[in-house]
Amino acid sequence: MDNIDNNKVTRRRFMSDTAFVAAGLGSVLAGCRAREEEEPNAVESDAPKTTQVKDYPHVPRTKLGKTGIDVPVLSLGTMFNLVDSQIILRSTLNYGVNYWDTANVYAGGNSELGIGKYLSNNPEVRKDLFIVTKAKGAFTKEAMEEKLQLSFDRMKTNYVDLHYFHDLQDPALLTDEIRGYAEDAKKRGLIRFFGFTTHKNMAKCLAAGAKLDWIDVIMTAYNFRLMQDAELQDAIDACHQANIGLIAMKTTGKTTIPRFKQAIETEADKKLVEHFIQRGFTPEQACIKLVLEDKRFSSACVQMDSVAVLTQNVAAVLDKTKLTPVDRDVLKEYAEATCSGYCPGCADICDAALPDALRPGRVSDIMRYLMYYNSYGDRDKARELFAQIPGNVRNRLLSLDYRLAEARCPQHLPIGRLVAEAVSKLA
Repeated sequence: MDNIDNNKVTRRRFMSDTAFVAAGLGSVLAGCRAREEEEPNAVESDAPKTTQVKDYPHVPRTKLGKTGIDVPVLSLGTMFNLVDSQIILRSTLNYGVNYWDTANVYAGGNSELGIGKYLSNNPEVRKDLFIVTKAKGAFTKEAMEEKLQLSFDRMKTNYVDLHYFHDLQDPALLTDEIRGYAEDAKKRGLIRFFGFTTHKNMAKCLAAGAKLDWIDVIMTAYNFRLMQDAELQDAIDACHQANIGLIAMKTTGKTTIPRFKQAIETEADKKLVEHFIQRGFTPEQACIKLVLEDKRFSSACVQMDSVAVLTQNVAAVLDKTKLTPVDRDVLKEYAEATCSGYCPGCADICDAALPDALRPGRVSDIMRYLMYYNSYGDRDKARELFAQIPGNVRNRLLSLDYRLAEARCPQHLPIGRLVAEAVSKLA
């Protein structure tokens, strides 16, 4: 295992020693974590909890655009199996993180089913939750409705607070028919608000969304890397001026220090970690703080699949320490030094340089799945998503010529090599 200089501070020790110190909440959060992790690997009982700890600090709240709803600045991303992770849901509520973001496709449906399990055992909490779900692959009113009803059945609820059109990459898909669905679903009390999420061609999608008065909320990828994109910044400004609620996702921007690995491998990684050790928080905490210091965004939606990750992120948002210009420069320099390993989702550029079989956005999807595998350690999820690519496309991936796409890529990604790596690891 690699160490930092002669101090032999591994990333594991760094994470455990600094997470709570950073927030000035060491005794409170450590005590809460100890109570929550008495049985860290146990499956939550079906019996409702009858005791509640009263001394948990709550994360700050802010308005979600024109919805007028107060939401926590940290929200729970649930792209994992919640059926067997009920403790996560209970723990988020201890800290006031009552915004739960899921989708009909997450964990093969086990994300929504896990929320349903929790609400079946704790029906009284539904009124205090802000539940968000998404309709993947729904392009018509009928499809949106069908997937929403499936979500209701899974989550044991008869409404959701926010329903998203999932993974928008072409604004032309925001049709009058989809608008009609949103307006009708609101009138029937099935949804309170409507919007879309976007991982690819974000600037184009956000700019279009800013012109649509029926879009209430948009969730977009946003992090220290994407902040350098002037076109994206202009589109975010337009949405903010239109009073559209903005939620940030992919907020850590794929640091090249995978959370499931403890070694610090490159000089860029080492410099990043050493700097933020001295500042008193982890690079991941710094990334979340950076996003939330952008007041155009109401919340950072972060996948928190363990109590440890949850408490570290809570510590980050409760910490009043502001990032300095030097901190921001360190993150910017890190982004520049490691840009060849990060796909910013400008799928239109790839699409124009690749065969029709790889459109729309297929290569950027593959880059994202590889990120889940390499940087997040979510190997099963990465393989599951890769398997959804049609077989006739997967079978051609190694025989295609990616040189034109590589030449046009703003990040200079070695696309052919990365696709081959994805096939090797995910097929």
